[in-house]
Amino acid sequence: MNKVASLQLNDVKRSFPQGSGSLEVLRGVSLTLSPGEITALVGPSGTGKSTLLHIAGLLERPDSGQVIVEGADCTDMEDNERTILRQSSLGFVYQFHHLLPEFSAEENVVLPQMISGKKKTDAEIRAGELLGEVGLSDRLSHRPSELSGGEQQRVAIARALANRPSVLLADEPTGNLDEGTASTIFEVMLNVVRLSNVSALIATHNSELAKSMDRIVMMRDGVLVDV
Repeated sequence: MNKVASLQLNDVKRSFPQGSGSLEVLRGVSLTLSPGEITALVGPSGTGKSTLLHIAGLLERPDSGQVIVEGADCTDMEDNERTILRQSSLGFVYQFHHLLPEFSAEENVVLPQMISGKKKTDAEIRAGELLGEVGLSDRLSHRPSELSGGEQQRVAIARALANRPSVLLADEPTGNLDEGTASTIFEVMLNVVRLSNVSALIATHNSELAKSMDRIVMMRDGVLVDV
């Protein structure tokens, strides 16, 4: 019996107004992520990688085409349905960590779980486990201002996985870090993603990091091609 794809995009199109016409960014993108598959998304800046991630993450609607998350067709879902699915099935890591500055590392990982209805004690246990997996067991009580850039991004990775999503979407997650730190953080992220058996679509400009993933797809002329 075939497993249901974690994420499926079918002929997704998206354009934006430009002058008297429009700019076609996505011209018919199709992609299937199998459970546990980690895919690198590469391509020059301005080719639509972030737009694709926003659509895959249900943050933006396509002009046409389908977005299917764990077998659920999101095409005609109401906004509240999309929000619930996004909270339960999708995790996000951005180039900038976007941590809440007034809360500790642990609290930043606890909060999204509590928003989804988990008890605080259970959320704290999960946060401790994840922060341990990313090497921050001794930094639970530290606020973002007390953490290095690499440590902040480790917290962001733990937060993205807090609600046990089926899909992780990452947009240049190491783009704001120096080369050495970026390599370390990327290795940490891949390890914890594999431990969680999460599918991942990770946009990166770093070809060496891309090669460490299961598959590479490139955005070219508004469509995806396997590399």
